[in-house]
Amino acid sequence: MYTIDLSGKNALVFGVANQRSIAWAIAQALHGAGATVALAYQNERLREPVEALSAEIGDAPLFQCDMSHDDDIVNLYKQVGESMGSLSILVHSIAFANRDDLGGEFSKTDREGFRLALDVSSYTIIPMVRHAAPLMPEGGTVLAMTFLAAEKVFPGYNVMGVAKAALENSVKQLAAEYGPAGIRVNAISAGPLDTLSSRVISGYRDMKRIHAERASMGRNITHDDVGGTALYLCSNLSSGVTGEVIHVDAGYSIMGI
Repeated sequence: MYTIDLSGKNALVFGVANQRSIAWAIAQALHGAGATVALAYQNERLREPVEALSAEIGDAPLFQCDMSHDDDIVNLYKQVGESMGSLSILVHSIAFANRDDLGGEFSKTDREGFRLALDVSSYTIIPMVRHAAPLMPEGGTVLAMTFLAAEKVFPGYNVMGVAKAALENSVKQLAAEYGPAGIRVNAISAGPLDTLSSRVISGYRDMKRIHAERASMGRNITHDDVGGTALYLCSNLSSGVTGEVIHVDAGYSIMGI
């Protein structure tokens, strides 16, 4: 009989902003399976809501890190090493693009907006894994969050679709590089979910409605759907799975019409 027991495992989760964050659903699932979960937040403005949530998962250790600054990343992992000793699980659930670049004509995306979206949403997983690897001497699991817009055009998602495509390829590159070290790297492509980020996507409500109408299961997904899949990918049940993008979208992505 297979069970998921993450007791003795340390997890570092990036991307919790409030109780609707996908990263929060994942953090709760990992904690429920026995893992010690630490939360990384971007800046002091986000500390209060993240600190309040941390109390619900055993007073999770908190670390401040702006992933757009290399010095912050180096200092973060130094603190994590000193505080937690090692890592078994790393969750990348961060993304950002200028609001003006999440609607209108894609061809009007300017250079800085393109750079910003790719930097925060895609590039960050590279140094995140590079600095985490020394803290995973016995191997580990890295999980990223993506969306079907990496594969197909979603009006309103625009430059973020390009960023997610880059993220998915980075997942595969990192899976190949770190596989010999026993570090697995995968991604979850989740269907539309109500989060702080989704509210700024042009046409999000239509996206969610159409998803429910066309998904083979006839519904939208839930945060628990994603948390459960994340738990599987972060456990030994998925010991032979790496470099994969797993769709958690109630079957939307398999439908032709």
